[in-house]
Amino acid sequence: MSETSTSRWVLGLTAVAALLVGLDATVVSTALTSIKAGLDASGEQLEWMVNAYTLSFAVLMLTAAALGDRFGRRRVFAAGLAIFGAASVGCAVAPDAGWLIAARAVQGAGAAAVMPLALALLGAAVPPAGRAKALGAFTAVVGASVPVGPLLGGAVVDGFSWRWIFWLNVPIVAVMIPAIARLIPESHGSRARIDLPGLVLGTGAAFALVFGLVRAAAVPLVAGGALAVAFVAVELRRAEPMLPMRLFRSRAFSAGNASIFLLWASTFGSLYYMAQFLQLGLGSRPLVAGLQLMPWGAMTILVPRVAGALISRYGERPFLVAGMALHGASMLWIAAVAAPDLEYWRMIVPLVLSGTGVAAGIPATQSAVLGAVTPADMGKASGVYSTLRQLGGAFGVASLVAAFSAGGGFTTPQQFTDGFTVALTLSAVLAGASLLSGVFLPGRSLVRGELSVGRR
Repeated sequence: MSETSTSRWVLGLTAVAALLVGLDATVVSTALTSIKAGLDASGEQLEWMVNAYTLSFAVLMLTAAALGDRFGRRRVFAAGLAIFGAASVGCAVAPDAGWLIAARAVQGAGAAAVMPLALALLGAAVPPAGRAKALGAFTAVVGASVPVGPLLGGAVVDGFSWRWIFWLNVPIVAVMIPAIARLIPESHGSRARIDLPGLVLGTGAAFALVFGLVRAAAVPLVAGGALAVAFVAVELRRAEPMLPMRLFRSRAFSAGNASIFLLWASTFGSLYYMAQFLQLGLGSRPLVAGLQLMPWGAMTILVPRVAGALISRYGERPFLVAGMALHGASMLWIAAVAAPDLEYWRMIVPLVLSGTGVAAGIPATQSAVLGAVTPADMGKASGVYSTLRQLGGAFGVASLVAAFSAGGGFTTPQQFTDGFTVALTLSAVLAGASLLSGVFLPGRSLVRGELSVGRR
């Protein structure tokens, strides 16, 4: 196959795999009521059906990236997809809530290998000059998981059974694995020995931080911070570290990762409450609420392809800064007009603007981070990026929950609206922080030769 044909296959297969694991982070949300009735699950068990996936997904990505560098990115990517598919069968046949929670944790472990290695394989297969455009197309596909997940979950549950949201994964995985083996070229990072101290400390830090954020518990957060400090200290002294601290000397790498953490905190946290506002504040049914979010979701599908094509010409900074300005202003707009009797049409324009801003910002952060490293470090870079994105989502939900609780509650539509307004105001603040991080991205840089030489 020609280089162009190979790049297209890599883009298509990695994007579909990442979409699949992204959907399973959100598709359960509209199925929880049906799962509760079917398995006689408690409220805490329902929460863990979501959190078990998020936890294992977030904490194992750096480990998966390191394994991919050592043993082959395509091999570990395909293995992660196989684990995800097998765990989907476990979810579909779950006889009780405990079984489903355990299967969801295994699903998340498989997803942890898919997401960072999808980016690493794509970054290695696409020449630097076309990388931003490819990442824009990748983001357009994967971005569909946020708005489509709740909508798909509601449709499947209404038409069939909650078990089918997991059964649907199985034939897709079965078709994709042989295609991956045949059409994606293998690539490696450093073939150094596995950094066991770094792996243990990094995984422990990520687990404690995500667990603390999800549960709003101080002790795990403190423990996670201490483990993170120990991880950095160990990695600075290792001859062959799992995460070379030298990568953070690059302004593009550091600013891009800080920006995606804050961007996703603002975005994921606001969507968490937006769906509830449509249902509890405006009285929409779950499936209708999913449809009402589509003006936002459509932008996350349409805009990244355009933004990705332009980023290589104008650089990442203008797209991230302008994107976060649009998103932050839209959150303040919705917060200002929110009311229990609000007519839905008044939300359409800010939803479109918010989706446009987020969809322009994400490929800019991806391009900044992956463009700042050489091909040998692509796996490590994508692992850091994917981990910080997931941590940002957990941080955003936890922060907005605290803001909502301080400003309102669930007793009446007006009380919910009061809390919703405070939460969206905080979302705008987080968008502003992401914008400020984006200011530190370097301006447009020229690609020298055939390889990305990194940007300072």
